[in-house]
Amino acid sequence: MTIQRQRDERPALVLVVDDNPTNRYVLGTTLRRAGHRVVEAADGAEALAVLAQADPRPEAAIIDVRLPDMTGFDVCERIKLDPRTAFLPVIHISASAITVSDRTQGLNRGADAYLTEPIAPDELLATVTATLRYTRARRRAEDLAGQLARLNQITLRLYGATTTEQLARTAAEGAAAVLDAPADALLTAPDGEVTQLTAAGAGLPAEPRPRSPETPRYWERHSLADRVGAAVDTVARADWPVPVADPRPAVHPDAPAAEAAPGASDALAVALARTKPGRPPAAVVVPAAAVTTPHDRDLLTQVAHTTALALDALRSYDEEHALALTLQRSFLPEALPRTGRADLAVRYAPASQHAEIGGDFYEAVETSTGLVIAVGDVAGHSMEAAMLMGQVRHALRAYALDGHAPHEIHRRLERLLGTHERTVAVTLCVIHVPHDGDVLRISNAGHIPPLLRGPDGGIRMITEHGPLLGLALPHAPPTEVTAPPGTEILLVTDGLIERRGTDIDTSLGHLRDAFAQAPRDPDRLCDHLLDRFPPDGQDDVALLVARLR
Repeated sequence: MTIQRQRDERPALVLVVDDNPTNRYVLGTTLRRAGHRVVEAADGAEALAVLAQADPRPEAAIIDVRLPDMTGFDVCERIKLDPRTAFLPVIHISASAITVSDRTQGLNRGADAYLTEPIAPDELLATVTATLRYTRARRRAEDLAGQLARLNQITLRLYGATTTEQLARTAAEGAAAVLDAPADALLTAPDGEVTQLTAAGAGLPAEPRPRSPETPRYWERHSLADRVGAAVDTVARADWPVPVADPRPAVHPDAPAAEAAPGASDALAVALARTKPGRPPAAVVVPAAAVTTPHDRDLLTQVAHTTALALDALRSYDEEHALALTLQRSFLPEALPRTGRADLAVRYAPASQHAEIGGDFYEAVETSTGLVIAVGDVAGHSMEAAMLMGQVRHALRAYALDGHAPHEIHRRLERLLGTHERTVAVTLCVIHVPHDGDVLRISNAGHIPPLLRGPDGGIRMITEHGPLLGLALPHAPPTEVTAPPGTEILLVTDGLIERRGTDIDTSLGHLRDAFAQAPRDPDRLCDHLLDRFPPDGQDDVALLVARLR
């Protein structure tokens, strides 16, 4: 009965080291008749040079123990100590060193087998086959362990991505690292735009490719179709609708040539994954020649599926954040009042798309006694903070319309906040601009100091303030400041100027300088400040400018 040769028993390139030309001929002939290829060396130095320069490197070495320049034991030790050749199985042979102590020394110094001459051809071939089988299986297990370790690192990076482009970049670089081949990732953002990133090889940074309108049409022809799950198709490069990385795969070292499909260099392995019905899939594309084993296919599928899960989480977060931001904006005034007492302008910039919503707010309301303007900030970044901000703003507006002075508004808001089960903190600056007269009444509960710029360009920072709201502490009467027509009042939240590592007094100094150089027009003044202090995406920004008439 003929036993079919197993994958790990296929022929290999074998190094034969022996100073006797006849022995080399006999060993080489036996190996070649069994299908192996042979490279020869006459001594230890030549053998080490062959291993250092050969491409591809031999997969096994048969080394005579008695060599003219060094012992076969020494050659074996140097092979095993070199990380580039440590995996190489070594079979010692000898016609003279045949004692138990000789064989023991050879095995202890790194040999994988020890044969004494004369060697029967069948024994030689069986020993070579056994060592190759073991070494190849071990290397394959080590490679797979390394791939799984890289896959674990990539999974963590995928779930840490905060944008579609960052996610596509991580997926492309991750697939390239796991499969040691060029890789492309194509993801569809919530707005429907396809983002494609290409990594030309393992360890190389992914680069963006121009968006192609043809890509979504291909999904229908893939075996995944509109189903949920993950699948890998082999596709002719000519049938793939968009350009991908050049096919320069590093074929798995243990993959037999027969496993590579004809024209593999012109074929692509396209993995699609979808986690919810009706949503565009995540796509990861590599050269088909890089996917030669079931393990490779499983790894590519896992990268695509993890990418799809991360994309779905990112899409859900974007949708929830957009909904929360819409709700937060609904708590702010729809329009500024038209008043003959001042020209008003406001700006509100929410934190970045992937930061939690905050509690910054502004208010401007015309009352029977004058104009009341205010800017405040509820501590925290959450839906709860935004909801509380809405309550505080509406209460402030009601108290102002009832004719209460700024410090009385603070006292009433203090009582309102006292009804909450947990302690909350709110900063709030309220300014009353009377219909007649030039005396402003300013009550500041722990907020960023308001700045005034007089008609002559002089800057005043009103630093008097009381405690934060929410601490149940008394609030003193307002500070009275004379401000003739032409005076500009600036109120901001800390998100405009506070930056990590910068002292608040320094930031206030920068704000004062920017205000002094700003245009007189309130709208242009707001834009000028946002240009000077571009939001860092970590906190909301609210600013209000009033130019008195």
